Amino acid sequence: MEIAQAAREEAGLALDAARAVRPPLGMPREPPDEFEDEDEGYHKSLKPRHVQMIAMGGAIGVGLFLGTSQRLHNAGPALVVAYAVAGVAAFFVMRALGELVLYKPTAGSFVAYARDFIGDWAGFASGWMYWLNWAMTGVAEITAVGIYVHYWAPRFPQWLSALLALAVLLSVNLVSVRLFGELEFWFALLKVAAILAFLVVGIVLVATHAGVGPTYHAELPNLMDHGGFLPRGLWAVLLSLQSVIFAYAAIEMVGISAGEAQEPRTVMPRAINGVVWRIALFYVGAVFLLVVVLPWVVYTPEESPFVTVFTYLNVPGIGGIMNLVVLTAALSSCNSGLYSTGRILRSLSQRGEAPAFTGRMSSHHVPYGGILFTSVVYVAGVALNAFLPHKAFEIATSVASLGVLTTWATLLYAQIRFRRAAERGEVRRPDYRMPGSPYTNWATLGFLLLVLVLMVFDGEQKWAVAAIPFLVVFLLAGWKLINRRRAGGVLSSEV
Repeated sequence: MEIAQAAREEAGLALDAARAVRPPLGMPREPPDEFEDEDEGYHKSLKPRHVQMIAMGGAIGVGLFLGTSQRLHNAGPALVVAYAVAGVAAFFVMRALGELVLYKPTAGSFVAYARDFIGDWAGFASGWMYWLNWAMTGVAEITAVGIYVHYWAPRFPQWLSALLALAVLLSVNLVSVRLFGELEFWFALLKVAAILAFLVVGIVLVATHAGVGPTYHAELPNLMDHGGFLPRGLWAVLLSLQSVIFAYAAIEMVGISAGEAQEPRTVMPRAINGVVWRIALFYVGAVFLLVVVLPWVVYTPEESPFVTVFTYLNVPGIGGIMNLVVLTAALSSCNSGLYSTGRILRSLSQRGEAPAFTGRMSSHHVPYGGILFTSVVYVAGVALNAFLPHKAFEIATSVASLGVLTTWATLLYAQIRFRRAAERGEVRRPDYRMPGSPYTNWATLGFLLLVLVLMVFDGEQKWAVAAIPFLVVFLLAGWKLINRRRAGGVLSSEV
């Protein structure tokens, strides 16, 4: 009898403990303590203007400034439709992120949300895929730096331009997050000013039916001339979706900055809402004007389309100015890559899912271990520029797209699980919510799956397709090793 009584008492204590962890139905719990642990050591150095410009700058990168030329060459004027469709998907991704960020701002961002609402394995997989995204994106950006420098110095080695750019940006990121925020603020401000200037000039040219170059005029018939709106067919437009998705990459970085932002619950909704008009204006609007101001056949993959337009206008020095702007865009994106991967790797390291070195913090509240870890890959990108200067950008963007698709899918599905937890009364949803959830989540996930399938049929994406089995093996083997070490009693930080 005494044994039975002791067993009942022990079961009662266990039940009380379980109730303490998971409140009864209808009593939402607060965000888990692990979110606070992930933000330990960070300093709230990013002001509202920094966050706003990080969000805005994330929507304007080398994918727009350089990659658009290649996409126009492949798809023709109908590329504007691809940008619009992918822009809708990007909007829903950002709104899913926004709801999760308002639930709990954290530097671990979607990695922390994936762990809490999907499972530890999801946090591990999405974190490393996001790191892959930015590692490869950084390689693409420093490749773009070398290409842009060729505008002024055609004989200057492309790899050396990339190395010098990396050295400067690495130094900035290692000093302080405040310095990163300031640099990114001015980078983004210059990019926004340049795009707005192009939009104003383009609208004026079209409205006045102005001549552009010796033989062309800015006019709507440019959309249909030279083969029609779909000169290479609908299939070419569908195949362009992967590279268009890459162009939108980095818009989710504002979620990572939330962990170091002042007043995140006030700033974040405004920053995320701005994504809607930025996508419509900067991407869809800019691409539309490009194919109206000049026929699509004029643009070449070797030169930014914005540089092409201003060169045709024959304004002294304007081509060089625009080239400086697109160079800034590449530096900005690489700068963001070092920043974001440093925070994500630290989040992984705190759970024993990344090397312990990547979790180290400096006295300036900078996760220098993760930043240095990523910089090693960027150095490899410099080598890629030395040996394959004409293939470096293609290889990097192709593989990076896999990370973008994984990150976006994780955010969408984590929000679905978060919503279900709210319906069970386990968490409290913020007032800022994902519109149309869960239907918009599933529709956007279906779109991302379509993009992934299309990559298989795109010969230019052979690098990404070839990388998929290796990534699957790496993630499965890594997760199995981590579980084995945990089962053996190894502390989570000792990996």
